[in-house]
Amino acid sequence: MKMKLKIVYKGKKTISVKMETEWIDEQFVDFLLADFQKTGRISEIIVIDEMGREWSRKEYEKLKIKMEHEPVNPLIYFDGGFDKQTGTAGIGIVIYYEKGNATYRYRANAKLDEMENNNEAEYAALYNALMHWEEIGAKNLPIIIRGDSQGVLKQLEGDWPCYEKVLNAWLDRIETKISELNLKAQFEVISRRENKEADKLASQALENNIIQSHLKID
Repeated sequence: MKMKLKIVYKGKKTISVKMETEWIDEQFVDFLLADFQKTGRISEIIVIDEMGREWSRKEYEKLKIKMEHEPVNPLIYFDGGFDKQTGTAGIGIVIYYEKGNATYRYRANAKLDEMENNNEAEYAALYNALMHWEEIGAKNLPIIIRGDSQGVLKQLEGDWPCYEKVLNAWLDRIETKISELNLKAQFEVISRRENKEADKLASQALENNIIQSHLKID
C-alpha cells in the first residue's frame, strides 16, 4: 500500500510550516518517521493511506501491530474459458497477497454450467475471484486486478459501454462486491502469456481437473 506523510516543521528561528510528502511505499514509512523525529523539529506527524484514512504516529504504531496478522497488497489474476458444445465454462483464479513478512498464493478453479459465451465466463471468473478474496478476509484495501480480457476491465473502468443484459448483470455484481468490501480497485489489462497461471487453471477446470491450493511462497 502507498502512504504519504503530513508534517508540521518548526525550526528554532522559523515559523511552523506544514508539509506533505508524495505517495511512498509503506516499507519506507518507518525510516522516514524515525529520521523526522531525530531532527527534533517536527511537532506533528500524520500518516495517510490510499483509502484516505489518517493516523497519528502512535496510532500508526498500533495499526502496524494489528496489520501483521491481516492480508494486505492483494493482486488478483483471473481468466475464463468456454466450451460451446456443452455451454460450460472453466474459470481460473490466482491471488497473491502478503501477511506479516510472508507472501501467499491462493489458486482455485471451477466448472460452471449454463454460460452463454466466453465473455460471460470472464465476468464469472472475476466475480468468483472477489468472492474468494472475501473468504481470505480483508476489506478496506487497494487491490490490483489483472486479466487478459480487455472488454471486462475496460467496462469496469467505465471506458467501454456494455450493451448485453447478461453481462451488465455481472458488472453490477462485481461492482457491488467491490463496494461491499470497500476495495480501491486498479484494473490492468495484461497479455495471455502474463496471465498463464489463471489461463491454465481455467483450461484444467474444463477438463474436470479441479484445483484449490493456499500456500506461503518464497
